[in-house]
Amino acid sequence: MIVPMKKAFLFLQKNHARDSLSELASLGLLHVEHQRPPAGEEVSSLGENIAVTDQAVLILSSWQKTPQGEEPLKDDLLSFCHHVVDLQKRLDQLKEYSVTLKSAIDRWSPWGDFDPQEIKRLADAGVYVKFCQVPRESLKGIGPETAVKIVFSEGAVENCILVSRQDAPSGFKELDPPRLSLSQMRRRLSEDAGAMETIRKQLEDYGAYRKSVLEGRRSLIYKKNFFETLNGAAEAGELVYLKGYLPSEKEAEFVSCVKKKGWGIFTLDPDEKDEVPTLLRNPRWVAFIKPLLKLLELVPGYHELDISLLFIIFFSVFFGILIGDAGYGLVYFLLNLWVHRKFGSRIKDKSAFFLFYILSSCAMIWGLLTGTFFGQSWLLSLGIKPLLPVLTDTVFIQKFCFFLGALHLTLAHAWKGIVKLPSLSALADAGWICIIWAAFFLADSLILGGGFPSCGGGLIIAGLALVLFFASPQKNIFKAAASGLGTIALSLVNNFTDVVSYIRLFAVGLATVAIADAFNNMAAGVVEKGNFFTLGAAVLILICGHVLNIILGLMSVLVHGVRLNVLEFCSHLGVSWSGFDYKPFARETE
Repeated sequence: MIVPMKKAFLFLQKNHARDSLSELASLGLLHVEHQRPPAGEEVSSLGENIAVTDQAVLILSSWQKTPQGEEPLKDDLLSFCHHVVDLQKRLDQLKEYSVTLKSAIDRWSPWGDFDPQEIKRLADAGVYVKFCQVPRESLKGIGPETAVKIVFSEGAVENCILVSRQDAPSGFKELDPPRLSLSQMRRRLSEDAGAMETIRKQLEDYGAYRKSVLEGRRSLIYKKNFFETLNGAAEAGELVYLKGYLPSEKEAEFVSCVKKKGWGIFTLDPDEKDEVPTLLRNPRWVAFIKPLLKLLELVPGYHELDISLLFIIFFSVFFGILIGDAGYGLVYFLLNLWVHRKFGSRIKDKSAFFLFYILSSCAMIWGLLTGTFFGQSWLLSLGIKPLLPVLTDTVFIQKFCFFLGALHLTLAHAWKGIVKLPSLSALADAGWICIIWAAFFLADSLILGGGFPSCGGGLIIAGLALVLFFASPQKNIFKAAASGLGTIALSLVNNFTDVVSYIRLFAVGLATVAIADAFNNMAAGVVEKGNFFTLGAAVLILICGHVLNIILGLMSVLVHGVRLNVLEFCSHLGVSWSGFDYKPFARETE
């Protein structure tokens, strides 16, 4: 649920604003809305410092060996972070240059070891040495004034050294000599390898200070928030005032604390024009969806509805259908278990792990019901039947997807209608429900060849009547009906396409199983040749094929499973995800 908020105006004495803000941060309740741009030298400087610490944290996270990095940092935080960033940059530069050196060594090794400076000194003396690639048939055309030394051959091309007294184009492809000799390049490569090893060791040792850097980063973030709050406050004579929001349940506690400190305050309910932050609070099993919403940066507006419960229920069902394989579900489950055990101690919020346990379990359940375990065909060939054979019937499963879509959208309009009560506009949502089920019967008739029921026409007529006369809050229902004719036709088409769009669950789920079967058949075909090498190739095909399919399955869930919830369902419910998180001004920052 979205926690109700109160709007608060806080008045502070200008001379004591800094001390008062420090005390306000200790309360950690007020989400401050700036009254003017929170600019200032301190803000920009702290922003740059935070960016450096962010880079350092990312670098140290990749090198950290100890679970938490418990050693305290004795050096200056920013100096240490700049040093870590510089070390990583130096390491990256050395890696890049080493690749260039290796390429140059491979390229010039056939030419032998020579000193490029000698080539320059010979040129100063009037003797020009050129490294050329000459077609074999063109060698005879080189004049006697040029000495030719063939070093090595590549097909029909001779790699030659041409020596002459004239600095004129040779007419052949010329190679610029390297800056260093082969021995110098190899020595430099060895030196760089030693330098990289030293830097790696330093970064591994510095990984133990990651926790200290994180603590310092939190302090910098608090200071930046402090100056943003101070510079963003409005001034009125000897007073400064802040505008903000806090949970209604904390209003009495906050007002009591403010009065004890001698500050001025008044609170009121937010209106429709206020940009109120959103604080979601759900039961633990519903809150598992929060990491996904955070990943997608989806926050419902304060005046919108929290769909977390329906999101996690339908998204889990969609995940099971889209993956559709018990074997893949088991892989996801085991991988999630391994990551949870290995890295769970570093992560405070473990909701993502439990969400993936739920999702992978749904994939396993659907796979067991359809008899699919790393593909379906090989199980059927062994005589193993699915627990629910009807789910392998393509016509039934398509109709089930249409039904799932109609049910999903019906819940959206039913919820929306209940919120509107006792307004008559709630009847418009009842009309849309009638139209959605008419669209379901129409999709069944046109796509699957089912009969259109006699009640279908009645649903369309009843739905149109309810939508036309009650969609608008205007008192004159006939005027409302006339004004709604312009959009009703387009909305009818949209409702039909929205119901039909749920067939993507069937199509993608079928494709996942088909790809798995294709790789199984490829491997079986290779095994039939019956030797050791073909057996290894078959195992490679199975591993690579199923790993690719497992990755594609996750991508399909992000594309299709999320879309059906975030677009189709939310567009019918009226959720536009226009909100932003409640972030109170506090000393402790995440």
